[in-house]
Amino acid sequence: MSSTSPRKVLIGLIGAGIQKSLSPSLHEEEARHHGMRLHYQLIDLDRSAHSLEQWPEQLPTLLAAARIMGYAGFNVTYPCKQAVIPHLDSLSEEARAMGAVNTVVVQDGELVGHNTDGSGWAWGFARALPGADLRHIVLLGAGGAGAAIAHAVLRLGAQRLTIVDAQPERAAQLSADVNALHGHRAEAGEIRSAMANATGLIHATPTGMDKLPGLPLDVALLRPAMWVSEVVYFPLDTALVQAARALGCRVSDGGGMAVGQAVGAFELFTGEAPDAARMDAHFRRLVSTR
Repeated sequence: MSSTSPRKVLIGLIGAGIQKSLSPSLHEEEARHHGMRLHYQLIDLDRSAHSLEQWPEQLPTLLAAARIMGYAGFNVTYPCKQAVIPHLDSLSEEARAMGAVNTVVVQDGELVGHNTDGSGWAWGFARALPGADLRHIVLLGAGGAGAAIAHAVLRLGAQRLTIVDAQPERAAQLSADVNALHGHRAEAGEIRSAMANATGLIHATPTGMDKLPGLPLDVALLRPAMWVSEVVYFPLDTALVQAARALGCRVSDGGGMAVGQAVGAFELFTGEAPDAARMDAHFRRLVSTR
């Protein structure tokens, strides 16, 4: 018997309403295949704050605790992907360009922000919708996930990107940011007119999550010839995914991005390259039992 103890890794997730997250099992199981003992802790702002409005006050304390407790890093989700940035020591080039962080690595006592959302979305999108028509894409949501996806879809070759958000100024700012890096292919717009000639829709708002059920737009705006890419993965079969499939649209569910971003985060946390296909298969098994 080997006297060498398995490597121990402590990571976590900071966000609101995350108790049903599949990330702990996804990371812990993959770590087992690499001979590591990894613990993934959920840090739920719905439980740690007296009210959700108080969570910004708690963020610096949580980050300081992560340093003290020996975390290798942590994922960041709604509503912290942009709010966490001022509290970090540095950002990767990707996170800086996107203005959002979903993965923080504790490196020599410093907090380094990364973003694996864009690459994760692209990984899932390519698997689910090969050959998708990229002539005119509507991106609904200009928050943390939307920012990452905007850069990613333009890198994939989107000819035109219309960004729609409940805060029009946020959509306009994201359009300006991505145009500065990728050429003038993005614009801020209004959902009804944008959808009239769109070839695809990417949904990147929290609507449809287990704690925020519902549809993010009028399903009458969908057409069978369009493809639909969903970001929400719990539940996997959101109201939008159900409506799009019923209409005959090609669909990429939120599981692809969930696994893709986890693949990138796992390597940042551990320095080990995960088996993406194995992680995806495990994720699908987890979802099927929920």
